[in-house]
Amino acid sequence: MRTRAWLCWLAVAPGLAWAAVRLTGLERGPLVQAVAFTPYVAAWSPVPLLLALALRRRWPAAVAALVAVTLIGTVAPRALPGGQPAAQGPELRLLTANLLAGAADARTVVDLVRAHRVDVLTVQEFTPDAATELDRLGLADLLPHRQLNPQVGTTGSGLYARFPITGGGIRQNRGGWGFSQAYGTVRPPGGPPVRIESAHPAAPYAIDQVGPWRADLETQPAATPAAGLSILAGDFNATLDHAPLRALLATGYADAADAPGAGLTGTWGPYDGDLIPPVTIDHVLVDRRIAVRSVAVHPVPGSDHRAVLAGLRVPAGG
Repeated sequence: MRTRAWLCWLAVAPGLAWAAVRLTGLERGPLVQAVAFTPYVAAWSPVPLLLALALRRRWPAAVAALVAVTLIGTVAPRALPGGQPAAQGPELRLLTANLLAGAADARTVVDLVRAHRVDVLTVQEFTPDAATELDRLGLADLLPHRQLNPQVGTTGSGLYARFPITGGGIRQNRGGWGFSQAYGTVRPPGGPPVRIESAHPAAPYAIDQVGPWRADLETQPAATPAAGLSILAGDFNATLDHAPLRALLATGYADAADAPGAGLTGTWGPYDGDLIPPVTIDHVLVDRRIAVRSVAVHPVPGSDHRAVLAGLRVPAGG
């Protein structure tokens, strides 16, 4: 009997520890990378419960049930549509793509812009060669307005738009490899001005990069519910299970994929051949006054990320 009890507790303990870290936001060191895979742990969480029930261990079953409810409760809402604001302004179609140091297939990006009549494109890991190739394939005609910072390697950033861009600039992240972020304000016809930034905080790929990753996320532009509209779109190197991203959302953003129930669709992982379960680290964060009509994820050959396409509706006038 004692052996059965210990077996149950051993099965319950990992999920219990995971739930504690996720709920408290105390991910540190290698736990930052691990927390990205919380949806997979949530899917596994009923297994210890079933084991404890099968072995008739009351207390392990009770704790396992609490762990399963907690983890599934944090993850499952991303697969369920939520309420939307009553925005009555024009539609705004936004595409964001990490170009993997310019290795992504430029034709695929341009084809997505053309086929879906994209109004705004944000790109990360944007290089001079990528900029030239995108324009050669017709992006200059589709999205003639731009705020660009092409760089050799992974630090470049770009913002393209169908409408004029005002107040544009480049913001430099200080952490990690110093990713840059292009930004500017666009005004769709009949709508209010919207500030849009191509987000790319540092990646927590090593323990010594966790500090820069956290600092970059903490210095992302907050939403300003009492002022102008804001959108952050790009490779955040964080999922909704990371506390710093949740803190950014709490300033007044909504995750566009989460709103219509597409928040569990993976955007980074095995797409360049690495055997990594897909996780959702590319996001379109929109001011909560903006309605999300649709979100779709599209493969881009040559990149380890998938592009995220969001159909939005902004408030009227402004």
